[in-house]
Amino acid sequence: MGEQPIFSTRAHVFQIDPSTKKNWVPTSKHAVTVSYFYDSTRNVYRIISLDGSKAIINSTITPNMTFTKTSQKFGQWADSRANTVYGLGFSSESHLSKFAEKFAEFKEAARLAKEKSQEKMELTSTPSQCKQALATSQLLMHLNQACRAGDYLAKESATGELQSPLTPESVNGTDDERVPRDASLNSEARAEPNAVPFPHSSNAINKHWEAELAALKGNNAKLTAALLESTANVKQWKQQLAAYQEEAERLHKRVTELECVSGQTAGIKTQKTELNQTIEELEAALKAKEEELERLKSEVETASELQLQKDAVAQKLQETETRNAELEAQLVEMDQRVESSQMEQESFRKSLRSLLELLDGKIFELTELRDSLAKLIDGIGSQN
Repeated sequence: MGEQPIFSTRAHVFQIDPSTKKNWVPTSKHAVTVSYFYDSTRNVYRIISLDGSKAIINSTITPNMTFTKTSQKFGQWADSRANTVYGLGFSSESHLSKFAEKFAEFKEAARLAKEKSQEKMELTSTPSQCKQALATSQLLMHLNQACRAGDYLAKESATGELQSPLTPESVNGTDDERVPRDASLNSEARAEPNAVPFPHSSNAINKHWEAELAALKGNNAKLTAALLESTANVKQWKQQLAAYQEEAERLHKRVTELECVSGQTAGIKTQKTELNQTIEELEAALKAKEEELERLKSEVETASELQLQKDAVAQKLQETETRNAELEAQLVEMDQRVESSQMEQESFRKSLRSLLELLDGKIFELTELRDSLAKLIDGIGSQN
């Protein structure tokens, strides 16, 4: 299954200042998810917290860790492997209590897992000479049983209903003897074909027991490989034990230092009170910052809406300017048309004037002609 989350909560994460070892340094700008993880393959519990893609907590729970509540909403624990002290600020006391309960539960589980691993290490740390002697004795026992089985088969071959002398109990020995699991399984597997009647030929019997001896040699090789593997595991466990001993010595020195410092209880209480006040002030400031952040978020949303409106108005303005340019072009065209029309009218007016002058000349000529005709008519009348 791998590593899976088993409990999660949200908190503000702090680390102790490595230079002063007194002041807290926030590692997250806001509350983040803090989770307990369990690795079923290694039987390990871890506390992990991520701020984006950055791991701000990666602490493996060990039996010597202690989670301490320093206030109603704040708790801390020391991680010697990371060489730091982690602090968590919760939104309520119930969240802090739940986290502390889980810490104690998984710490106890880690202690039990460590004890089981130590028991396994003690069981597998038997000297190699004992292992080899046990394997040799098992091999000799199988050979003796093979000889007895051959004699038994020679005597009982005529019956046709042979019973195998190699039962699982005879192969595995007494209950007090520690025989590897592979040898017992192989002995049980060999007990099954022995229940089948063997051929009457001694050559076939010899071949059968030669195969049996080859299987025993194979089992011996497997035991040797398992012994080598257990030896390597013993070396690894010895290294881990040395590391744990060094860790215990360092923690013992740390406890001694803390006991020396415990004489300054009054000063520590004063510092604790000041620290609690500072934490409360920081929480109040954090709350104010969160409110300010919410207000800024609302302003950003409003600004986004205004920006959308601005973009829409700008688009309309651009469309209006485009329309205005089109109208101006049409107006210029109309002005040109009006000007050309005025020129045409002026030309037409000039033509009319010329025509009128010409008509006036013609009328004057006609008037003179009329007058002449009138005079002529009067002259003719007077002669008559």
